[in-house]
Amino acid sequence: MAKVTLTGVMATFFAGLALDIAVPAMVLSVMAGSNWLVQAWPESPLSTDRPPQHWKGRPA
Repeated sequence: MAKVTLTGVMATFFAGLALDIAVPAMVLSVMAGSNWLVQAWPESPLSTDRPPQHWKGRPA
């Protein structure tokens, strides 16, 4: 019984570590993808109703 309990505790611990890495990685991936989408949208070939937008001034 002790081995089964120890195995369960270890599995829970390592599953928590895996989620501790996977969840922030997914959040950062979604943030990077949305950032890319916002920056690439004006030059997208799908936006045919208006010419591409070019921002004035220099980047910050």
